[in-house]
Amino acid sequence: MSDVIKTDVLIIGAGPCGLFAAFELGLLDMKAHFVDILDKVGGQCAELYPEKPIYDIPGIPQVSGQGLTEALMEQIKPFHPTFHLGEMVETVEKIGDPAFRCTTDTGKVFECKVVVIAAGGGSFQPKRPPVPGIEAYEGTSVHYAVRKMETFRDKNVLIVGGGDSALDWTLNLHPLAKRITLLHRRDDFRAAPHSVEQMRALVAGGKMDLRLGQVTGLTGADGQLSGATVKGNDNNVSEIACDTMLPFFGLTMKLGPVANWGIALENNLVPVETSAFETNVPGIFAIGDINTYPGKIKLILCGFHEGALMSQKAHRYVYPEKRLVFQYTTSSSSLQKKLGVN
Repeated sequence: MSDVIKTDVLIIGAGPCGLFAAFELGLLDMKAHFVDILDKVGGQCAELYPEKPIYDIPGIPQVSGQGLTEALMEQIKPFHPTFHLGEMVETVEKIGDPAFRCTTDTGKVFECKVVVIAAGGGSFQPKRPPVPGIEAYEGTSVHYAVRKMETFRDKNVLIVGGGDSALDWTLNLHPLAKRITLLHRRDDFRAAPHSVEQMRALVAGGKMDLRLGQVTGLTGADGQLSGATVKGNDNNVSEIACDTMLPFFGLTMKLGPVANWGIALENNLVPVETSAFETNVPGIFAIGDINTYPGKIKLILCGFHEGALMSQKAHRYVYPEKRLVFQYTTSSSSLQKKLGVN
C-alpha cells in the first residue's frame, strides 16, 4: 500500500460543481483533494465544449466552458486544493463514523472524513457510430468533441447527427471551415428550433450542405479521411468529400465503480436528501448531475447551490466539536482574510 494521503474531504470529479464545492469547503476551513478520471480539470465543460458559450451562469451573461473552469480555478486558489488527474476512485471503504478510505486505480490511498461525489453522470464516453473501420481515423480526422475550433479552419467538415451538439457545431464552425456538410438520417431535428432555422437559412443560401442518410464507409489512408460513403434515404449510395468528420451520436454514461461503494442508486443516479445532498451513507454526499431528488434540474447553477449546502453539513463531520457560525463574504473580515482580499 502506498503512503496514505489524509485530507478533510475527497472530491471525486473536478467539474464546475466540484470546483465550487472546494470554495465553499475552504471558507469553512476544510481541506480538499480532487480525483478525476480526465487529464485536466473542468469536467464536461473542458472535455466536451471548452469553447462553446454558456449563458445561464448567474451574473455572467456569456462564458465558455474553458473560461468558466479558469474562473473557478482562480476563485479556489486561496484554498490550495490538490488535484490527482487521470485517476479513478475504485473503492470507498468505511473505516469510521464517518471516516473513509478511498483507493484509486493507480493504488493511491486517501483517508478522509467526507466524500463528495461530483462526477457528473459518471464517466461519459461518446457513442461510436456503426461504421466499419472508423477506429483507424479516430483522433486524427474523426473527432467526437471540439477541443479547439482552429483545428477545423479551412477543412471540409462532415458533421453527423441531428441534436443540439451537431447543430451548434455546424453553426459555430461554419465561419471557419472551408465547407460544412450536415448529415442526418431524416429531415427532422432534435435541436433547438432557432438553431435549425439558422442551419436551413445557410443551406438555402448555398453556404453549406444538408444531406439525408447514413455513413456506411470511410475512405482515406494513414488515418486521414478523404471521403465518406453515404447511403441515402432513397437507398442510393454516394460519396461526400471530407477531410474531417464529427459524429454526434450522443454519450454513453458509465457509472463505473460508484455502483460498488455501498450507496443507494436509482436509475444509475445517486438519490440524496435535499437539506445537504447527503446519500444514504452518512458522510458521503453527491452534488451535480450525478444526484437525483424530487424537482432535480441538471444545471451548473443548481450544482453550485448543492455544494454550498453540502459544505455546511460536511463541517459537522470534520469539526464535530466546533460550532459553525454562518458568515457572509461581503461583511466577514475573517472570510475576507482567507480569500486574501483585505
